[in-house]
Amino acid sequence: MSIDTLRNEWDELNREYTELENCNRLYIELLEQLHGHQQKSFNEIKHQRYRMNQITASLRQFKGPVSAEEKEKIEDLQRMTLKRKAQLHEIEQSLPTKSGRYLQIILGDVNVSILNRNDKVRYKDDYEKFKLILNVIGLIMAFFNLIFNYRALELAFIFLLVWYYCTLTIRESILKVNGSRIKGWWRAHHFISTVAAGVLLVWPQGEHWQLFRTQFMYFNVYISIVQYLQFGYQKGLLYRLKALGERHNMDITIEGFHSWMWRGLSFLLPFLFIGYAFQAYNAWTLFKLTYTPADAPWHVSVMCGLFLLLFVGNISTTLWVVPEKIREGPKERYRLQSMGKSMKMRSELKNSASDLDISGASETSPKSAEQTPLLAATQPPADKKSD
Repeated sequence: MSIDTLRNEWDELNREYTELENCNRLYIELLEQLHGHQQKSFNEIKHQRYRMNQITASLRQFKGPVSAEEKEKIEDLQRMTLKRKAQLHEIEQSLPTKSGRYLQIILGDVNVSILNRNDKVRYKDDYEKFKLILNVIGLIMAFFNLIFNYRALELAFIFLLVWYYCTLTIRESILKVNGSRIKGWWRAHHFISTVAAGVLLVWPQGEHWQLFRTQFMYFNVYISIVQYLQFGYQKGLLYRLKALGERHNMDITIEGFHSWMWRGLSFLLPFLFIGYAFQAYNAWTLFKLTYTPADAPWHVSVMCGLFLLLFVGNISTTLWVVPEKIREGPKERYRLQSMGKSMKMRSELKNSASDLDISGASETSPKSAEQTPLLAATQPPADKKSD
């Protein structure tokens, strides 16, 4: 290769670098515009909430008897307020959110916001798959622990529980930052489970552990099965949620989504309550072990308290959440409706942007213009008819 050829290649590379610089300059300008639009959106959301609070407070003065016309207007305002809250919540999902204290301690001051709705659904799907894989592994290890009584196998299984629950607390905190409506208790449940797994890890081999060991392994086998049922339920929710924004894949209505969610939950609830009862039974067994046999280590009483705390927290939260969801039926429908519209709008914007890129490339690229007649001439007649 001659020096002139190399020089020509370098000149061509320079032209490509100029295009890169222009592209990067445009990218930086768009980033600056993005930051400005984000701040404006935050201020507008704050303003909307402030004005809505004023309207809601003013509505409280209509407590006495009112005419039928005024009552209809009040109900209409309340319905529009619920709808607007759902719309604002959906808009917030496209804006960055500050990490909580726990994530700041674990990860530092890192922005973990996912701004694209489809990416959020994908992350939630990955979270559910992670739980499924680890629960299958836990189920296998618990089953082997029922067959073989080896201390090394026990410790490996308990260490897996410690790592699993620690990882769940981090992943759930990221989900919370990205708009997940997971209740505070369920997050606290995994923190408590992490502590319980740590206590089990340092529980010395002895008579008390051997008396509780088999029951604990059966408990983990059952919990793994319930987790599998929960995975199926969550997977169905995510699939239908995605379908709300992609009507061409599956035509599903808000009412259909809502009714399926309740059917799935009503099927799951009995298995959950049996698991809660198992936790209470574990607490009762450990309570008896604190007295018989004698000289029980401190791990027994601590695990008794932790299982009792998990039982009370789980059953009370479930009994509180289900009626709350029934009362918030209209609000839930508005939220799903806003979510479906947002996902559909983003899908349309993405498709229109792709079409613009394709059309722009075909108009500006000389090579594409030269190749178009040749490609059109080689198309079979059937394709032309289908157009």
